[in-house]
Amino acid sequence: MKRSAVRPSPLFLGLLAATVVGAVLTVFEGEALLITGTVLFILGGWAVSLCLHEFGHAIVAYRGGDYSVRSKGYLTLDIRNYTDPVLSIVLPLVLLAFGGIPLPGGAVWINHHSLRSKGVESMVSLAGPASNLALGALLAGSVAVFNPSVGLASALSYLAYLQIIAFVLNILPIPGLDGWGVWEPFMPPAAQQFGAKVRPWAPLVLFASLFAFPMVAVVFFDIAEVVFGLLGGHMSFAAFGQSNFMFWR
Repeated sequence: MKRSAVRPSPLFLGLLAATVVGAVLTVFEGEALLITGTVLFILGGWAVSLCLHEFGHAIVAYRGGDYSVRSKGYLTLDIRNYTDPVLSIVLPLVLLAFGGIPLPGGAVWINHHSLRSKGVESMVSLAGPASNLALGALLAGSVAVFNPSVGLASALSYLAYLQIIAFVLNILPIPGLDGWGVWEPFMPPAAQQFGAKVRPWAPLVLFASLFAFPMVAVVFFDIAEVVFGLLGGHMSFAAFGQSNFMFWR
């Protein structure tokens, strides 16, 4: 891969800067600054993680033979290249703000015929959730290592927990989610055809089930909490961060 292939866009750097500003605000005294900083940090951080998730798909595809991702702008980390204004930005942010569920909102279009093998196809799908897991581990680890202020620790922990939720959600072997894409190249043609038919609405059924059936949600979030805990995360900090983010509740 050429060094010039990856060029972070000014918009991505701006989102990253806004996230840092939010983090800084959480360390100052005062409830207003804490809430403002937490909201800015979570929204900015989630947008950054969305870029990293889709970049993960793209960079593995690029190295695996699909060089078209470069011309499509996927290697610039520009959120506009990964998103639809409503389905990929507005809807996910609404679900995040009011439901606490980080909906995977981005998309990259991969030329699977250009990829070198089924194994590469599988790794392309896995790269997105893996980026969420890695980022969650990094954020949770930063709390344990650096012992920041309570406000910052809570914001970091909640964003880390959201990354783990996104990982658990995306890794499920359901058509339309990355977990299905990990296994799809190795499936028989009939299973692939079934997945193609139900892909548009299968994730919506999953999200509806999380809201409509409390037991489904309990099992799902219990799994996320276990993974979060294994990475050293503290739910007490994450809960305080969520409280500050959803300050109107």
